[in-house]
Order: sequence, then C-alpha cells, then structure tokens
Amino acid sequence: MIQQPSGEEAYQRGKNCADKERLDEKVRWFHLAADQGHAIAQYELGVMSATSRGVSQSDSEAVRWWHLSADQGNANAQINLGVAYNNGLGVPQNNVTAYMWFNLAASRGDRDARERGAKARDRVAAILTPDQLAEGQHLALEWDGAHPSEP
Repeated sequence: MIQQPSGEEAYQRGKNCADKERLDEKVRWFHLAADQGHAIAQYELGVMSATSRGVSQSDSEAVRWWHLSADQGNANAQINLGVAYNNGLGVPQNNVTAYMWFNLAASRGDRDARERGAKARDRVAAILTPDQLAEGQHLALEWDGAHPSEP
C-alpha cells in the first residue's frame, strides 16, 4: 500500500512545480496538503482562486481557503480576508469584519505582515464610527482568545 504524503510533503511538492509548466500538478499537491490542514497551502489555493491561476476564478472559493488558513493564524490570509471584507469580494462588504482581520494580522504576523495589517487596519479605522471600531476590536479580542498563538 502506498502511503499518502504528509501535508508538508505535499505542499513542498506543489511548491516545487514551476507555475506555468506544471500548474495542474501544483494545484493537485496544494489540494492534498490543504485538505490535511496545511495553512500555507490553503492560503496559496485562496490566491490561486482569486487570480484564476490553475483553477477557476472564484472570490467565494478564495475566501473559503483564506478562512481555513487565517483560522490557523496565517497573517497573510488574515490580510486577504480583510481586503475581501473591505471590498465585498466573495463576502458581503463589512468594514467591521475587515478591521478585525487586519487587526489580527497586525498583531500576529511577521514584520512585513504586521506592518501591512496595521496600515490597512488604520485606513479602515478612519472610516468606522466609534461603536463600529469598538465592535471590531471586540471581535478581534474574541477571535484571539479562541485561537491562542503558538509559543
């Protein structure tokens, strides 16, 4: 019996496929990894869905993959969700939810993601009412409490 590769192994195999030459194979490996909960593969499939690279363009499918990745703490997925909610791409437009995702990215990602998340969060905060801002902060704290950071 042939053993299925782990999520990380499948992700690495997909990552090693040249974008244009072996795109179908890349998608297949990323799906295998993403279905095993690999957050980066889920993020990448979201990007591919949003840009119709190797799969049919679908903002709602991109959001679905980004949610799976963001729920594991992937700051880039959180930023992309913020953009989706801010612009109503694949989800109803909601600046409070956009603020929440940007705020989470600003507090969890690497330096670049924290900076991009903070800039986007601050742009959205400027158009929110005080009540909306408080709601966005509350949602971020609530999410953060339910998804502790890894040490």
